[in-house]
Amino acid sequence: MASSDAPSPPTYEVDISTLYEDVRSGLSGKNKRLSPKYLYDAHGSELFDRITEQPEYYPTRTETEILEDVAGELLEGVSELVELGSGYSRKTQILLDALEEDGGDRYVALDVSQSAIEASAPRLIEDHPKLSIEGCVADFEKNLDIVEHKGRRLVCFLGSTLGNFVPAERVKFLDRVQAMLAPGDELLIGIDLVKDIEVMEAAYDDSAGVSAEFALNLITVLNRELDGDLRIEDFEYCAPYDRDNNWIDMKLRAIRAVDAHFAKIDFDVHFDEGEELRTEVSCKFKRERFERTLVEAGLKLTRWDTDANGWFALALATKVQYRTRFRSKL
Repeated sequence: MASSDAPSPPTYEVDISTLYEDVRSGLSGKNKRLSPKYLYDAHGSELFDRITEQPEYYPTRTETEILEDVAGELLEGVSELVELGSGYSRKTQILLDALEEDGGDRYVALDVSQSAIEASAPRLIEDHPKLSIEGCVADFEKNLDIVEHKGRRLVCFLGSTLGNFVPAERVKFLDRVQAMLAPGDELLIGIDLVKDIEVMEAAYDDSAGVSAEFALNLITVLNRELDGDLRIEDFEYCAPYDRDNNWIDMKLRAIRAVDAHFAKIDFDVHFDEGEELRTEVSCKFKRERFERTLVEAGLKLTRWDTDANGWFALALATKVQYRTRFRSKL
């Protein structure tokens, strides 16, 4: 994000070696699954942006409402704002306004999608001329340590993206994030809360079909990157709420038996009729459960703000000096 020129054509840098490994392991046998990061090519990022605009998708609206109320307090004394999974950085404008007003001087956006970073750059530079604006294409599973520490830091992870991690992966991710924090730094996380099942399921399977298009785009990504011959018309999208795990379980289900080949890695994949590929989960939290997750990762909850309906929360946490090691069964 070095200039205010028009962004380059959308691009998506896939870690090919990781994709090869993930496809071989994730699509072999039963219980097929892939990391949700592969959903976010240029088109996938655009589709997700459209999902957030659907009337059923409450997380963006409610999180924005909370940010508008508390951003000024959250950014007091903060020098640099580092955002994980920045996407097109639209909600971030609220935090950047507060950062600039309070005298902060740096914003760093990390996202798996290069196109999203490039698309947001000109707007951010124009709207916030007093800030140093930086963008990094980063895989959260590998390289969160690429951002140099230059002042008191607020790391933010908005949009309930933490819920995309299953419990064990969630603690490992937060453990990597807390390593980005120095004494006095803070972490701000968007947390989607447990609520009526009908409300949650509608948010992830909207009537306009944008969520389905987003999930099915994974097939396009795999075919393009691996020279595959999967057919979108052989799959349907489903997103039921799993009561046992408190998460929306987003999957592609084969509507008929499917045999496909990925020529680039010489790998065959088979789906029985009705067999599913998990593309993503979105966990919904209760405060007590979330606090235990923070403790496991060496973090301590210091602030909890919700919308009027109690549908969504912004949680502020700090790094603890002495860690307590245990594993929750929740």
